[in-house]
Amino acid sequence: MKWRKAILAVMLAAVAALAPAGMPAHAGAASKPGAKASAPIAASQTTTAEAAGAADAPASDKAAPEASAPATTGAVDPTTTGTVTGAVPKAVVDSAPAIATDARLAGDGERTRLVVDLSRAVPLGAFTLADPYRVVVDVPDVVFTLPASAGQEGRGLVTAYRFGLFAPGKARIVMDVSAPVKIDKAFVLEPMDGQPARLVVDLVKTDRKSFLKMVAAPVRRMQEPPMPAPAVAAAGDTRPVIVIDPGHGGIDPGTVSVSSGVAEKELVLAVGLELRDKLNATGRYRVLMTREDDTYVPLGQRVRVARESSARLFISLHADSLPGHSGDARGGTIYTLSDRASDAEAQRLADSENKADMISGVDLSEEPNDVAGILFDLAQRETRNFSAQFARTLAGYIEDTARLHKSPLKSAGFKVLKAPDVPSVLFELGYLSSAKDLELMTSKDWQSKVTDAMVVAINAYFATQKPAQVLPVAMPASLDATVGDSGGGSRPEAAIRP
Repeated sequence: MKWRKAILAVMLAAVAALAPAGMPAHAGAASKPGAKASAPIAASQTTTAEAAGAADAPASDKAAPEASAPATTGAVDPTTTGTVTGAVPKAVVDSAPAIATDARLAGDGERTRLVVDLSRAVPLGAFTLADPYRVVVDVPDVVFTLPASAGQEGRGLVTAYRFGLFAPGKARIVMDVSAPVKIDKAFVLEPMDGQPARLVVDLVKTDRKSFLKMVAAPVRRMQEPPMPAPAVAAAGDTRPVIVIDPGHGGIDPGTVSVSSGVAEKELVLAVGLELRDKLNATGRYRVLMTREDDTYVPLGQRVRVARESSARLFISLHADSLPGHSGDARGGTIYTLSDRASDAEAQRLADSENKADMISGVDLSEEPNDVAGILFDLAQRETRNFSAQFARTLAGYIEDTARLHKSPLKSAGFKVLKAPDVPSVLFELGYLSSAKDLELMTSKDWQSKVTDAMVVAINAYFATQKPAQVLPVAMPASLDATVGDSGGGSRPEAAIRP
């Protein structure tokens, strides 16, 4: 037993060494859920003791002396370069998912604090990303029950924040910041005296040079969700692979209906799953989903899923919105890839969809450059021809079932359509900003009819195609790892597969 006491003494001494003098462990009563943040935070003051590691201050402008974080989960190591990590006992990690019940900002343009109420303590990791400036907080197994409007209004250095599932078992909070910042403190308080656990992140303004030194770009690949296993055919199975890509997901809701709160990510997932089931029921195809639940998948990874599975068709599902112009635009639109947008509306949509990785807190600093070369150009040109053929076929069958936009076939530089050897389309089902489109798209009857029409269109498309074969124009192996791929990954011998 003596050795146990000795170890305990060493651990207590280590904890004491980490905690600055005069710092309390816990105190006082919490603020009410949804309470607004109090006065700005000065460099040596806080308006709420809870955000400094203790209890809430009275609802007044009187500032309480700042206290450093107590011995809690995931406290910042001042020697880190942009990344903060922490751990909790295994018993805590193995328990039920933590529930986030409230979130609030406090501070000003020099120092800002985010506080999130949790049902239990969790470990956290925090890091910064540049261009645009963002702060990312990763926590495992957290379910957010915050209002849909939470995070839309900023304060101090934070202009807005988002939250949601980033990968199975991993949640993420992304804060957009107006200037270069430093993560001054990041920790989680254990629940005590009937008060919830609290996640606290303190940000202080810094200069760009200092910020760039702390940016945690190498963290990105460790944080990227795992790739779905490529579709592997059984011996003799020559059925074509079709990849269905429900857009957005997890921390990225896509567009959200102002009137109903319906999120694009939920709508397109429902349609995608129904389409998958109907295609599987035909027995003609091997179908792969880029996501099957509310998880975010980076754009480059969606492309790799198609390429590494030797897919012969990639269908990305989305829904559009025109804020402030509700009802002005209606109907579905089918997009293909082009170097120049077919019109201003197509360019607007491509710009919006291509920001998905930025929204979800993915580092963009290692995005690959566009690949050049005559073989690449020939391969992509042939693929675009097949993409355009399928887009026309799909529009022809959809128009008998559902309303299409007045200009239903468009093109632009969508990142998710850039697989050079997989025919790809992006199908915008309709406009969430249109009350009529919204009513139809959320109808089970409409979803059933549209997916039926899509199956018929896919059957018609493949009826005109030859079985998969290696065509004269092949992708050099040296290009495989660079197109739509900021990570590794292998690809079978590349070829156009119509």
